[in-house]
Order: sequence, then C-alpha cells, then structure tokens
Amino acid sequence: MQTKNYPFYIQATVTLFGLILFVYVLDSLSDILIPLAFAAFIAVLLNRLVNKLRKWGVPQVLSIVLAMLLAVIFVAGLFYFLSSQIASFSSTLPTLKAKFAHVVNDLKNYIFMHFGIDTQRQATFINDAMNNSKGLVGKTINTVLGTLSVVFLIPVYVFLMLLYKTLIINFLFEVFSEENSVRVAEILQETKAAIQSYIIGLLTETLIVAIMNSIALLLLDVKYAILFGVIGALLNMLPYIGGLIAIALPVLMATVTKDGYSTQLGVIAAYMFIQFIDNNFLVPKIVSSKVQINALISIIIVLLGGALWGISGMFLSIPFIAVLKIVFDRIEDLKPWGKLLGDNVPTRNIGQVWLRRRQRAQNPS
Repeated sequence: MQTKNYPFYIQATVTLFGLILFVYVLDSLSDILIPLAFAAFIAVLLNRLVNKLRKWGVPQVLSIVLAMLLAVIFVAGLFYFLSSQIASFSSTLPTLKAKFAHVVNDLKNYIFMHFGIDTQRQATFINDAMNNSKGLVGKTINTVLGTLSVVFLIPVYVFLMLLYKTLIINFLFEVFSEENSVRVAEILQETKAAIQSYIIGLLTETLIVAIMNSIALLLLDVKYAILFGVIGALLNMLPYIGGLIAIALPVLMATVTKDGYSTQLGVIAAYMFIQFIDNNFLVPKIVSSKVQINALISIIIVLLGGALWGISGMFLSIPFIAVLKIVFDRIEDLKPWGKLLGDNVPTRNIGQVWLRRRQRAQNPS
C-alpha cells in the first residue's frame, strides 16, 4: 500500500495544531496532571528501594509502605528542622520589626534628600503597590491551598503506581508490536535511570549548597545562618528567581540587625562565589551529567514549564525533557530532535559538507 506524501506546509500546520492542542490539554488538566507527574517521578525514585526490600523477602505491599514511610520521615525531618528554626526566628520578630521600621525611615529620608520625593508621596506609592499586589497574594494563597491538596494526593498515587507497576509495564510492552519490544525495554530502562540519577544529583547538589551557604553566613555572623542557608539551597532549585530571593533574605536580615553595609556586601560576595562553584562545578558534574540536555534547551524548557505550570513546571521540565530525549534517540525519524536536545556539539557543519560534495559531483575536474 502506497502512502501519500503531503506538502510540507500541510505537515507543519498539522504538527503546529497538534502542539497547540497538547499544550491546551496540559494547561486545562494541570490540577490532575501535576500531582500525577510528581507521583510518577517519586515512584521511579522509590522503585529501587522497593525492589531491594522485595529481594530480602519483604511482601510487595509492605515493601511499598516501608519505602514511602522512609521518604515521609525524611521530608518530615526536613520540615521539623525548618519549622523549629522559624519558631526561633519568630520570637525576635518584634525587635526586628522595630529595627526594620527605623531602616525604612532612614531610607525615606535619604530618598527625600537626594531625589526630592517627599515621604507622603513615597507612602502613597507603597500603598498603591500593596493594593495592586492583593490579587497576587490571593492567587498565592490559592496556590498554597492547591499544593496542600496535592500533598495528600501524591502519596496515594505513588502507592498505586508502585503496586500496579507490573501492570503498567506490561501494558507498554503490549501496546507496541513485538518487534519493538527490545526498543521499548531500552527506553523504559534508560528513563528510570535518568529520573533516578537526576533527582539524586539534585538532592546532592542542594545538600552541598546548603552546607556552603550556612558556613558562609556563620562566618559573617548573620543571625539564623543555618535557616537562611538551607532555605537558600532549597530556593536555588528554582532557576533564576530562586537565587535572587536566596540572596535577598540574609541581606535583609543583616540590614536590620547590623550597622553599616560590610556584612551585606560580604553576603553578596559569598553567595556569588557559591553560585560560581554551583554553576561551573556542581551542576555540570552532579546534575547535568545525569541528564544530557544542553544549556540553551534547559533555559527554554524551564521558562516554558514555568509559564505553563508555574513553580511545579520549573521542577518537572528538566526530567520531562530528558525522558523525551531518550525516546527521540530510540526512534529513527526523531533522532535529529534528540541530537538538538543533547549537549554533544558537532565539530563540523553537515550542510557545508553536503554542499562541498554536491559541488565536487557537479565539477569532477
């Protein structure tokens, strides 16, 4: 049977409409798909531990429960540490608030003296900004409430995915023809390894950054150094905006607790040095080495993920595109897209090579 070759503009139009429909579905069903996506990645991460427990003779259900219990204990321990630090921080809020008001008053006087803007106009500007931010605050509260509902859904999804793992894998094998079974097995194996390596690498990088942040702030004698160091490392997992907030928090604390600006400058210098180490050594060696995606695609996909699913999209974008690359590398027609996503830069221009060959063929002499 002869297949019909459609013109390029028809193929491009169909592909474009398909992408638009796909993005529309992702956006419309985000409340359902986001917890499912997180649950899938967590299930893949815990699968190795579940398999080890199964090899030790532990029943399947009990293995899943124990693996999830260890994960919950780890997360609960992290939240307990942060909450205890925050409770200690809140006890000094009245003093910090008074100091902050004094700093703000000095800043208003400075603006009036150097820019001629009186304090009344400054207060009006601040009030207008606060009123305009009410919608953003309401949206943030809704996001937090939605996140809390997701937190209760994700463990259920993870448990069921691990419980029905064999059923899901058999479906993926049976839905494709038998001649593609080896290719499907390779894709599943590499996808599992990529997700596990990426998450483990990201957690390792976060731990190292938290230690470096805390040591730097302790040496600079910033109050609640460990709290801000850990929060800064967690915020560092959010590209772009996370690093700025991570620096702003200890700088603000140093401003309201210390005289002068030497500590603030020290915090900025220390965090810039830590960011240099993180971006040039930790991320390439620990995180990016696990997921072979080039920097250009990483930036674009993170921005697209943030525009589509917000902060959740930023977290999920890199492992998602890594899975796509694994699939593209295994399908002949999609291999060029896999090369585009990868970080292997060609040493020569294929177009120029083909052009030279054509010129030689036309002019054999």
